[in-house]
Amino acid sequence: MKHYRSTRYFSYTCLARPSLVTLIAVLALLLVACSGNANSGQTATSTPTEVSVNGFGIAANHVHSLLALPNHVLLLATHYGTYRSADSGQSWQRVSGGPGQLMQGLMDYALTISPLDPQRIYLLTLQSVTHHAGTLGLYTSTDTGQTWQLAIPTASLTQNTIFTAAAGNDTPDEVYIYQPDLGALGLKVSLDAGQHFTSTGTLPFGTLTGILPLAKVPGTLLIYGGSGIARSTDGGIHWQVIPGITGGIYDLATAGPQSPLYAAGDAGIYASNDAGKTFTLVNNQAAYGSLSVSPSQPQTLYGRTATSVYRSSDGGHTWATLPSLKGNLGDLAVDPDNAAVLYVSQSYPAGMYRFDTGSNTWTSLTPKA
Repeated sequence: MKHYRSTRYFSYTCLARPSLVTLIAVLALLLVACSGNANSGQTATSTPTEVSVNGFGIAANHVHSLLALPNHVLLLATHYGTYRSADSGQSWQRVSGGPGQLMQGLMDYALTISPLDPQRIYLLTLQSVTHHAGTLGLYTSTDTGQTWQLAIPTASLTQNTIFTAAAGNDTPDEVYIYQPDLGALGLKVSLDAGQHFTSTGTLPFGTLTGILPLAKVPGTLLIYGGSGIARSTDGGIHWQVIPGITGGIYDLATAGPQSPLYAAGDAGIYASNDAGKTFTLVNNQAAYGSLSVSPSQPQTLYGRTATSVYRSSDGGHTWATLPSLKGNLGDLAVDPDNAAVLYVSQSYPAGMYRFDTGSNTWTSLTPKA
């Protein structure tokens, strides 16, 4: 696997320059909107009866997570299940959440892939409709999302919600989760592909927005949120808050081992060239809610606001605006083998687009109904 990024609960839009406190509040509202009662797990959402507007379902469907994998594979986790493409988005197959499928009636979020095994993927689920056959919990796949297995039910861990998950960097069977109801004690780790979890150390922040284990640096992971960034080198037992970060951090991404790390936050774009030990502010004007880095060209990255997508070819120092794309913009994912190709998800209704730098054009990958 060549592309690594932090994991969050939902993809959120970024206005001109909101504070991280505002964004965390937005995330909480999205949680309530998507799953009903975040504490009880109950929802008032009825089973959707509207006619599908495209191959991703009804107009109310929206995207929670996107992955672009080697060998032309794309994974799109939505409110009404996960969709998979094996041909760069030319065709799609619903692999979860549909009638008779695993996770029927559940929404999928927090897709995360192991940096040690490109076949191993994890995702989290919540209730999406009133009457659902699926079991809420953490699921895993060992074949790049073609098939899935329940790793652990949410109810065996908490009566509340698991906020996010992140595949670990010690073994392909290591995965971290964060339970926001436990605050600074909410980070947990599993060494058996999610079947059992144990607590890590006390977090330096009461809440966090994302987790990023560094590929091929066992035990080293970063967390981020409204209080900045912190780093651990012993699997989350002890933490060091990174100095020099002003305000909150929205997203954290890297191309992979021995590559720069990039952070988007209240103050702008930060870069790190020492595996996250230190960060330098490289642009104080750009404030993007989502980042994606090219695995093949680590100095090339893309950022997104609510209405526009931007590209940098110099490690985040300068940015160029891509042609306008109508719709509610969601997650970004650079093609693992081609820095000139970017995938962007959309919501309400769910959709997918591909941008080609050579032609400077967007191409719809949204399947027809």
